[in-house]
Amino acid sequence: RIVHAHDLTGREIEHTILDKVRSIPNIAILEDHCLVELVTDHHVDSNTSSSTCYGAYIFDRTAKRVELVSATVTMLATGGAGRVYKHTTNPKIATGDGVAAAWRAGAKIRNMEFFQFHPTTLHHPDGDSFLLSEALRGHGAILKDRFGREFMDDYHPMKSLAPRDVVARAIDREMKQTGEPCVFLDMRHLDAEETRSHFPNIYGRCKELGIDITADLIPVVPAAHYMCGGVVTDVNGRTSITNLYACGETASTGIHGANRLASNSLLEALVFSRRAADEAGALLPQIKSVPLENIPDWDDSGTIDTEEWVLISHNFHEVREVMWDYVGIVRSNLRLERARRRLKLIAEETEDYYRRRRISAGLLELRNIITVAQLIVDSALRRHESRGLHYTTDYPEFDPAAKPKDIVIRNRVK
Repeated sequence: RIVHAHDLTGREIEHTILDKVRSIPNIAILEDHCLVELVTDHHVDSNTSSSTCYGAYIFDRTAKRVELVSATVTMLATGGAGRVYKHTTNPKIATGDGVAAAWRAGAKIRNMEFFQFHPTTLHHPDGDSFLLSEALRGHGAILKDRFGREFMDDYHPMKSLAPRDVVARAIDREMKQTGEPCVFLDMRHLDAEETRSHFPNIYGRCKELGIDITADLIPVVPAAHYMCGGVVTDVNGRTSITNLYACGETASTGIHGANRLASNSLLEALVFSRRAADEAGALLPQIKSVPLENIPDWDDSGTIDTEEWVLISHNFHEVREVMWDYVGIVRSNLRLERARRRLKLIAEETEDYYRRRRISAGLLELRNIITVAQLIVDSALRRHESRGLHYTTDYPEFDPAAKPKDIVIRNRVK
C-alpha cells in the first residue's frame, strides 16, 4: 500500500521528490515566499461572474514586498493547517494558506469538520508534539494509565490497536476524568534490539529527551494531525475554479472520507499530483492566457509600514486556544457556538488590522488560520451526527441507513 523507510517514510519521499525538482533546470524555487491571494477574474474585471485563476500574489519575506506571479495553470500544494490547534504534530508553516486563499477566491471547500487527531504524540516540554507513529502500537506497544491499567480494554475490542479516532477520544476522556496531563505507551515487554532497529528515529529523539523507549514508559497525548477536508477537486486535482488545481493535504479528493488510514496521504499526494500535472500539461496549448498588463499590481497604498507583533501573536494564541478547548476531539453545539462567536470577533479585529497595515508573513498566517478555524466550526455545526473524525455529544450516533453527505461550502466573492 505504501513504500516504507523505517520510521522516516514521509521524509524519504519528500527528499526524493525535492532532489528531482532541483535537478530540472526550468523549475525556479522561490524560498521564503508566502501566498497572499490567488489572482482571479475578480482582480481582472470586478464586474465578471466567471471564476478563472491567473496566478497569485506572493509575499517576498526578505524584500518585504508583494509580487505578482502570473500563471496559465496554478497548483495549490500548501499542506495542512494543524497550527489552527494548540497541540499539533504539524510544522510551524502548516497554517492552511491554500485552503484560506481558495475560499477567498470562491472555490468549493468540503468536509472541514473532519480533522484527524493523532492519539500518540510525545508529552514533553521540549518535545514539540513529536509524533510517535501508530506503528509502535502495531509493533506491540500498549496504552496504559500511570497505574499500569490497560484502559483501551474498556473502549474497543481491538484495544490499543483500535482506530485513531477511537483511541484519541479514549485518551481524551481518560485525561479529563483523572486530571492527568498524559497517558503512557509501554514497549518494555518487547525485544529492545528489535525496537531500536524498527524505530531508529523515534528511539533517538526520545533518548535525546531522556526517555529510553525500550526501558521507560513513554508519556503521550493526542494532537491535531491531518486535515481530511479541503479544496474540492476531481480525480485529476481540478478545483471548481478554472485553471486552478490542488493536491496533497490542501485538497479534498474524497479519498479519505470521514477518516484517514495511515499513509494514505502519501499515496494520495503522489498519485493526484501526477494526474494533475498530466492533465494540465495536455490542456496548456488550449488555454488562452490573460495579458500580464491586464492584471493589476498589488496595491498597498494608504497602509502603514509597522507591525505590532504582540497583537498578531495574541490573536494567534487565542485562536489556537479556542479551537483546542471548543472544537477539538469531542464537540458539542454549545462549544461550537461559543467558538463561532469568539472567532468572529478575532476575525473582525484582524481584518481591520490587515487593511491598515503593510503585509507581513505573521499577519498572513494569522489571517489564514482564522479563516480555516471558521470553516471548521461552520462545517461542524452543519453536521448533525457523529461520523468518523467528527464526534459531538449532541448527536453521538449516526444512522447507518442514511446516505453519507458531504458538507460543501463556498464563499460568494463580491
